[in-house]
Amino acid sequence: MSTDGRAAVALRADAIVVAAGSSARMAGDDKLAAMVGGRPVLAWALDSLAAAPEVERVVLVATPERCDALGAGGWLPAKVAATVVGGPRRQESVAAGLAALRALDDAGIGSVATTDRVVLIHDGARPLVSPALVARVADAAVRHGAAIPVTPVVETLKRLEGDRVAGTVDRTFLGASQTPQGFLRSVLSAALTRFPADGPDTWTDEAALLEACGMTVHAVPGDPTNLKVTYPDDLARIAAHLPRRAETGPAPRGGPPRVGLGEDLHSFGPGGPLVLGGVAFPGAPRLHGHSDGDVALHAVADALLGAAGLGDLGRVAPAGPETPRGVDSRILLERVLSMIHASGWVPASVDITIVGARPRLGARLSEVAESVAGILGIPPGNVDVKASTGNLIGAEGAGRAIGARAVAVLVPAVSEPTA
Repeated sequence: MSTDGRAAVALRADAIVVAAGSSARMAGDDKLAAMVGGRPVLAWALDSLAAAPEVERVVLVATPERCDALGAGGWLPAKVAATVVGGPRRQESVAAGLAALRALDDAGIGSVATTDRVVLIHDGARPLVSPALVARVADAAVRHGAAIPVTPVVETLKRLEGDRVAGTVDRTFLGASQTPQGFLRSVLSAALTRFPADGPDTWTDEAALLEACGMTVHAVPGDPTNLKVTYPDDLARIAAHLPRRAETGPAPRGGPPRVGLGEDLHSFGPGGPLVLGGVAFPGAPRLHGHSDGDVALHAVADALLGAAGLGDLGRVAPAGPETPRGVDSRILLERVLSMIHASGWVPASVDITIVGARPRLGARLSEVAESVAGILGIPPGNVDVKASTGNLIGAEGAGRAIGARAVAVLVPAVSEPTA
């Protein structure tokens, strides 16, 4: 079973993309229309969200001017079932999106579920959301009723009084919220009934609304690369995570599969546990590296990137503030997977060989295969994992390191037919 719930439930969710803001901090420019990698920011956000298999219908909430322009753009994904005008505040735009979903239900557009359905609220200014993050939030919303992705605060925070530093804020229990935020529709509707969207109170996000109602919101790990465009300089940061997308373009529909090879090697370091393929091996020392040292996932990531012609993991996730030390390599692979999907490809199969004299891995190779399959969103039978002792050759054979080689096969994504 997937660690993020992706393979555990075949759930279907609706999404509301909020794109009715004023871009007040963008020096007069419309941040959603800003071009990155040859496409508008909003186009990237919609495509990335629509790439998640959990998302069935998308309602886009925008300004009247943006709605008119979108109709002539020709780049809306097929999953965008409605485009409606939003309000001056976020909560009013979300309410408009919910009303549009009810109208789609009444019109019989989409497979309306008999059980309470998940609705995801996503910022149109977040173009790098990964399908794996969408799956994680949607699954947690099913389990808990409300869920948001949160990333740890890594900077030291100061409390200010004018231009004077008044103290240091303890960041131990602080986190930065992201979108999409996921809710059972009944839960979000109940909150908006208690605090109507056109009322005097203003909420910066949907989680804050539920908090005011005394409702519990569950936190799931966010993605450091799920960046939001707020200031003009943010566009360059977004572009840095879209290497060669404009050059490669989408895969030709019906074209041949592509194959990539990846490999990685890390020596043992202090601390623990060892992590391979997203699976922890307690009692074995961890591998030294800027991340958690998961050579299996690093090799898979490089194989996927090579097959798609998108470079290597070192360029996609360089060591720095956006790739914090000790980062879970599952997050890095999710980042790569988002790029693969956006380029028009999907993984079909992966073959992994892990090389090392210690520890013995044979009894848990199927668990590693299931973990990798869950991250990639493919059947476990399409991932094969083998182990070798290294035959006493090199650092792996001497027990000083573990290496991994991976072969990945990509096939062109097949767009779902429109209704």
